[in-house]
Amino acid sequence: MPKIVTLPGDGIGPEVTAAAVQVLREVAPDVTIEEHAIGGGAYDTSGDPFPQRTRDALGDADAVLLGTVGGPQNSPWNRLPRHLRPESGLLALRKALGCYANLRPVRVQPGLEHLSPLKPELARGVDILIVRELLGGIYFDGDREIEGDTAYNTMRYTTAEVERVARVAFWAAEQRRGRVTSVDKANVLEVSELWRRDVTALQAREYRNVHLNHEYVDSVAMLIVADPGRYDVIVTENLFGDILSDLAAVIPGSLGLMPSASLGDGPGLFEPIHGSAPDIAGQGIANPAAAIMSAGMLLRHSLHRPDAANGIDRAVALALRAHPTRDLGGKADTWTFTEAVLEAMASPSVG
Repeated sequence: MPKIVTLPGDGIGPEVTAAAVQVLREVAPDVTIEEHAIGGGAYDTSGDPFPQRTRDALGDADAVLLGTVGGPQNSPWNRLPRHLRPESGLLALRKALGCYANLRPVRVQPGLEHLSPLKPELARGVDILIVRELLGGIYFDGDREIEGDTAYNTMRYTTAEVERVARVAFWAAEQRRGRVTSVDKANVLEVSELWRRDVTALQAREYRNVHLNHEYVDSVAMLIVADPGRYDVIVTENLFGDILSDLAAVIPGSLGLMPSASLGDGPGLFEPIHGSAPDIAGQGIANPAAAIMSAGMLLRHSLHRPDAANGIDRAVALALRAHPTRDLGGKADTWTFTEAVLEAMASPSVG
């Protein structure tokens, strides 16, 4: 029997995770779901943003469904030593799971083009998958320090790290439209020279059926909003991927529409990319669409149930058009929207 560990976390995390769990129980009643703590709330109760009990629960998990971590800018959590802050718990979770490839789909739902800040003719049909390297680069390199009035961080990658995330991007492109754009800054960074060299060599050896091109990150930052239809799969390193995926997230019209999957050596990690939104936590108005679609990605990538995942995606699309949430200009609250998804899934045309 498959086991899913849920980590609701902080802010609106428990609300949107509960909605996703409700949908999961409907489409996968055979799955065991076990809840554990992470983030600021976990620190408050155990003194650790990633408690040992949570670590232990991951040992026999097939997948992990995460809510959100962190609090407002003035939160006492932000004054803790860095290793005790909620975000450090998230980084430790990713490392513990060996999740080196973060998949962030950027898709404008049909009929919702008007929600995008882009012109409807630019937003229509946008379907980009950003594959971000998640365990290397500047975020994880230990060569960092603040020394008086000087501070430094370092970015480094190995060929093995580049190739493993590039393989995920090429594999994804084979399931989609067969095009990969590798993003770097090879004109000024040696680490990007290595990145470009290794991605090029891998494509030539193993993925000649996939078209590969290279673009600089500053150019992509402009083109991803000026001409988003040019992109199919984008692969890039950790820092660039963090920035580009958040930039691209505005295209569908709300962070509440952005799911993600992090894949690697162990159980997959699935989470909405929006923050903890402490200003609306507990009010029951958070948009759970991204969390529900993250549960769909969990079914697709970790439990290998594509039909159930497709059913969730179709049901969410229908619910978004019929019962938009407040961040989308509608009136639906968290549970009204979730019920709309469940009703759509029960429809013969969706299920």
